[in-house]
Amino acid sequence: MSRIAAILRRGFGVVREHVGTDHLGNKYYLIPEQKTWTGRIVRAKRIVEAANAKEYEYMEGSIPMEWDAWIRGRRKEPPSIEELLKNESNREQIKTKAKEVEEKDRALLAKEYKEGLVATPARTVAKGHAAATSFDKQEFNEEPTSTANTFQPGSWMPTSKKD
Repeated sequence: MSRIAAILRRGFGVVREHVGTDHLGNKYYLIPEQKTWTGRIVRAKRIVEAANAKEYEYMEGSIPMEWDAWIRGRRKEPPSIEELLKNESNREQIKTKAKEVEEKDRALLAKEYKEGLVATPARTVAKGHAAATSFDKQEFNEEPTSTANTFQPGSWMPTSKKD
């Protein structure tokens, strides 16, 4: 019987209320709570008609956060255009402030490296391949070695008694 009802609903169309459209062209609708002819109550639905109807071309961010929250029922009222514009400008301000802070941090770090207040990060180079049996085994050297900021003291290896 539900197939017949679905066919009738498609044929006559479901009553849906256009709630809004976003800047990407997506249209948002509300299908109010309805009572079927059998007396069963069908809860209200919120749907989006994508501007790009091809499902495989959907990308994250194709629906603004505010509309996504409304579709998922996390907010009762749909977002207004003013709210969308305000939130978009806030996001842009946060991005520019984050770039400024990152640039200041890089400049401060470079200054500290130059003045010698902070040690430069050690660049370790792995010798060989991880699958090799000799990988990451320290080679003992009798002579002390020094490279830039690191000092490796020499080591003493006892001679074998077979000699």
